[in-house]
Amino acid sequence: MSKRADHGAIAAFVTPGASVLDVGCGDGALLAFLRETRGCDGRGLELSQAGVNACVAKGLSVVQGDADRDLAFYPDKGFDFAILSHTIGEVRDPFRVLHELQRVGHKVIVSFPNFGHWRARWTYFAGGRAPSTPGSAAAWHDRQASRPCTVRDFAALAKELGLKITRAAPIAGGKAGPPFAEILWRANWFAEEVVCLLVPHLGGQAGAGEAKALAVGEARQGVAMAGDGGQGAPSPPPAAAFSLVE
Repeated sequence: MSKRADHGAIAAFVTPGASVLDVGCGDGALLAFLRETRGCDGRGLELSQAGVNACVAKGLSVVQGDADRDLAFYPDKGFDFAILSHTIGEVRDPFRVLHELQRVGHKVIVSFPNFGHWRARWTYFAGGRAPSTPGSAAAWHDRQASRPCTVRDFAALAKELGLKITRAAPIAGGKAGPPFAEILWRANWFAEEVVCLLVPHLGGQAGAGEAKALAVGEARQGVAMAGDGGQGAPSPPPAAAFSLVE
């Protein structure tokens, strides 16, 4: 059984027997947990060779790859759930990766440490120093430190991409609280971590929000491809536009 609180919250959002892709799966702890508790058919993508070796030792189907590049090779809607667990703060382009996840999965689950937590705010205000990653002892300069992101930051990114947070679970003190969907301020102040379940909007007409998301995505991909000598991944398909309920 997994000891991480976000793993339990993620499992609660996953349908039994579902197909899942865990991006940045590490040693495979989440994939193994979902296989044991939800009977999931899991696949993984992991950057480190050590992580891949640990997954294979658990009997998991995992390949080595880079989330910023290799998600483009996965088929549209190839999985029931695409999962990013404590990984969005580690990728080079969160916008692009989240865009690819919503193409690859029917639903997307993302967990991340919340730098809007009151202790993080107090560290800035009272001490004038960058806070440690909420829920861990990692300092800002540690390799395992996460890119700072708050609940409201993530909600804004999801909205920009045409994704809706349908459910979310706040985590504090190593325990998951009751899921929420519409009230963000409380989690932004008191959750050390958050697990979000997101879906793309399937109805309505393309509007200004979608146009903005596509323009920003194309611009960012252009920069990435230029840096790759023109060998970047192909552009993902358009995301449907709609408003996030706040």
